[in-house]
Amino acid sequence: MAKIKGAVVVDINRCKGCDLCVDACPVDVLALEPKEVNDKGYHYAYMAKEQGCIGCASCGYVCPDGCITVYKVKVD
Repeated sequence: MAKIKGAVVVDINRCKGCDLCVDACPVDVLALEPKEVNDKGYHYAYMAKEQGCIGCASCGYVCPDGCITVYKVKVD
């Protein structure tokens, strides 16, 4: 059975830093950018631990602004 690896892409200009995606991630891959802010002045979400993503898409489901896209790749 192939293993699935995920990648999360956040539209940082739409993200309002609500932290719901960070809380929803079961493997603690996401975090809010501690220093930088987007054009609206919010600390945006980003992949802090890129190798840990399992592609479950929980973050995308809870995002109220729909600014998260999750990609899944099969790893042999």
